[in-house]
Amino acid sequence: MTVRDKVIEIIAEQAMLETSDVTMESTPEDLGIDSLGLVESIFAIEEAFDISIPFNANDPSESDFDISSVGRIVAGIEKLIAEQKS
Repeated sequence: MTVRDKVIEIIAEQAMLETSDVTMESTPEDLGIDSLGLVESIFAIEEAFDISIPFNANDPSESDFDISSVGRIVAGIEKLIAEQKS
């Protein structure tokens, strides 16, 4: 399973949607994910990939991690995984 597929699976589960309903262009708002759901998604992603995501749940706009779309989340996670391996 690719990073993209796993992230989509986690986000779909949090949003109680089918994976086919989640696109790379989807925003958390599009998917009906509130701030608590977003935090739960981030924790699930961290656990699935054994990484630490620099995300400030109290002030997401101040985070270095872009959560504006599923595609941005996937790209950020791929970058963190690559950094962790190097």
